[in-house]
Amino acid sequence: MQLEFFGAAGEVTGSCHILRVGNHQVLFDCGLIQGSRKQEQRNYRAFPFDPKSIDAVVLSHAHIDHSGRLPLLVKRGYSGPIHAQNATTDLARILLQDSASLNQRDAENENRRRARKGLAAIDPLYTVDDANAALRLLKGYRYGEPIEIVSGVTVCFRDAGHIMGSAIVEIFLSDGSVQRKIVFGGDLGQYDAPILNDPTTINDADLVLMESTYGGRSHRDRALTEAEIGEVIADAAAHAGNILIPAFAVGRSQEVLYMLGKHFEEWDLARWRVFLDSPLAIEASKIYWDHPHLYDDEATKLRRRIDEMPKLENLHLTPSVAESQVINRVRNGALIIAGSGMCNGGRILHHLKHNAWRPECHVIIVGYQAKGSLGRRLVDGNRFVKIHGETIRIAATVHTVGGLSAHGDQGDLARWYGGIENKPPVFLVHGEPSAADAFKEKLQSEFQSEVSLTKPGLTVDLKTLSPISSLIRKG
Repeated sequence: MQLEFFGAAGEVTGSCHILRVGNHQVLFDCGLIQGSRKQEQRNYRAFPFDPKSIDAVVLSHAHIDHSGRLPLLVKRGYSGPIHAQNATTDLARILLQDSASLNQRDAENENRRRARKGLAAIDPLYTVDDANAALRLLKGYRYGEPIEIVSGVTVCFRDAGHIMGSAIVEIFLSDGSVQRKIVFGGDLGQYDAPILNDPTTINDADLVLMESTYGGRSHRDRALTEAEIGEVIADAAAHAGNILIPAFAVGRSQEVLYMLGKHFEEWDLARWRVFLDSPLAIEASKIYWDHPHLYDDEATKLRRRIDEMPKLENLHLTPSVAESQVINRVRNGALIIAGSGMCNGGRILHHLKHNAWRPECHVIIVGYQAKGSLGRRLVDGNRFVKIHGETIRIAATVHTVGGLSAHGDQGDLARWYGGIENKPPVFLVHGEPSAADAFKEKLQSEFQSEVSLTKPGLTVDLKTLSPISSLIRKG
């Protein structure tokens, strides 16, 4: 009975962990590694395990850093079920197909460059056919529904409040006379965030895996964050500029739309043209609206009153490339929500290229920016960046508003852990080392808990609840 860490151990992206019970192996998440080009090249490496040896996969939620290598896993031999919450299966379909399309397009562009240099062509990481093969293996379940996925392993999804369908996974293990309850927290959302419910409180556990993305910081108060965004909109209107919001297609885009609808009159948004310039976010928004039973009380009341989410009468959906290109002709009065959320690709790059050098424009960063990403360079204040091979001077004002993050901050994470009555040992994943170190200190000082930081290859004996690898740093 063992748990081994492979991805998002000592870093933020690429979530991937293996559980071994008896003769069975279960994979929890299989996410894409994101960040710089060098970091993303690691996705092409062989898995540190044989995909054919995995009996089942459990997916905590649809974000690509948790799901994005599932098509690759199937391409390399996995053929078992992929278990997830119902809304996650819906979102994964659009996210994985989109990821596959991007991989194919990137390979085609690279191969044109290689052909001009007389170099051999490369294959994409995976194709749309590979993504569809993985999607055929998806099996969806309700929150609170126990599922025996292999002999000796039963899981139950609980609402994590991160994005639609995100799950805390309760894992019940039985191996001979040994019984264990392991909790995989996945990505935990903020308390009192709009649309989604708060993370579900778990009563007890023998061991907990927790994210630590924002383990070293506190988000700005949401009301102050929304007030700041209102001020940015007013300033951009006064100076005849545009506003760019790089946003993840799932979760952040829907929350931004909800916020704009909520403050439509207060922020005088009727004078703006609001563009949701992301085919993926448009499709994801439809899925969000189709799962009202997963809304929190505030969103439920609003939907009952107006039969949909808050209205944006001037919202323009631009799914086609031609519609997106027209936006770049708009010199002022455009509020553009576009992917990708870390500015590593997608339509936001074109909008940055046309607007980021203009001092009257604004860029609002509303989500986590991984090291090496263009978004991180903007947050760090780089005055010159390269977009599509061209050096662009950043003259627009860049605002970072962490209060809208889908990830809980240190206080949220500690609050969730504090709800577990017996305060079990914790293994921290999905965080940069500095954030994980800070959250470890928080849990130790507040709860006197046993907290360990993870590295790839760390293995935990779940019978003794102790590590059997020298790679661990334990507190």
